[in-house]
Amino acid sequence: QVQVVESGGGLAQAGGSLRLSCTVSGLSLDELTMGWFRQAPGKEREGVSCLDRRGQSTRYADSVNGRFTISRDVAKNTLYLQMDSLKPEDTAMYFCAAQKNLGGGWCVLGPFEYDNWGQGTQVTVSS
Repeated sequence: QVQVVESGGGLAQAGGSLRLSCTVSGLSLDELTMGWFRQAPGKEREGVSCLDRRGQSTRYADSVNGRFTISRDVAKNTLYLQMDSLKPEDTAMYFCAAQKNLGGGWCVLGPFEYDNWGQGTQVTVSS
């Protein structure tokens, strides 16, 4: 019912910026808790940032706090992740995830809390 498609990944130099997009179909973002996750080779999938269905509450992993910003455009039904001051350690496959039936005012960064996933977009940061 819910489909998620990421885009915007690519190659950046350390200190540079990228903006990832996540286009959602099937339900409005007003009905979905949203999250960004990443997975590097040999590592577990890691929660990066999330946004509650009201668009009022966010969370960030300590490793990206202050550098990444999550936002949304409800009219376009699109979620964004603005990535600034990129580091080589940010290199990973980035995934967008959505979950309905969660209340507003909070979100979670645990990957098992989400049922709807995109295909991923690769981010590579060189030094």
